[in-house]
Amino acid sequence: MAVRAEPPELTAGYDFSDTLGGFRIIALSGLGTRTDPIRIDQQVFAATASTLVIRATKPINPFAHPKTHATGTLHFDITAQNISGLPWIGAEFELQEMLGQASVYGDGLSFDQRRTGNYSVVSDRFADSRLDFEPFDRILFHDGFVDPGETVRFRFLITDLTPANLFYIKFDPRIPAS
Repeated sequence: MAVRAEPPELTAGYDFSDTLGGFRIIALSGLGTRTDPIRIDQQVFAATASTLVIRATKPINPFAHPKTHATGTLHFDITAQNISGLPWIGAEFELQEMLGQASVYGDGLSFDQRRTGNYSVVSDRFADSRLDFEPFDRILFHDGFVDPGETVRFRFLITDLTPANLFYIKFDPRIPAS
């Protein structure tokens, strides 16, 4: 299901969809700026990877305002409720410009790989994170846990120096082995 905040001017120039399954978007808002990040509240019911579909709905211009264009710079604030029935001992986000293929350096899509600012990658339930840029773009949150029924919050910045009309964020909760 594609979700758009109402009125449409309140969101960045993108639609966000949970149509690939594994989770459900409950609420969505924000321009994607540092002071008004894309806020996604979701329920994650799969203990396996699920993928958020992000599609530009406005013309792409990295130097324009996010009210009028898809800029390729998106601050995210994601709250995920674990309704999978299993505890999470970590969580991984992976960027994909082509579905099922991890982002590579040449596509311009990253978790702010060029470090355009001093934006933190943080979570309220995981004490640490590791960014892996090559040969893919991933963030692994670890040193914490989220029991079934609990929520976790993640904040990070995505930059796309050659903005694409369509890209994906794969979310993979890490569950205990055994």
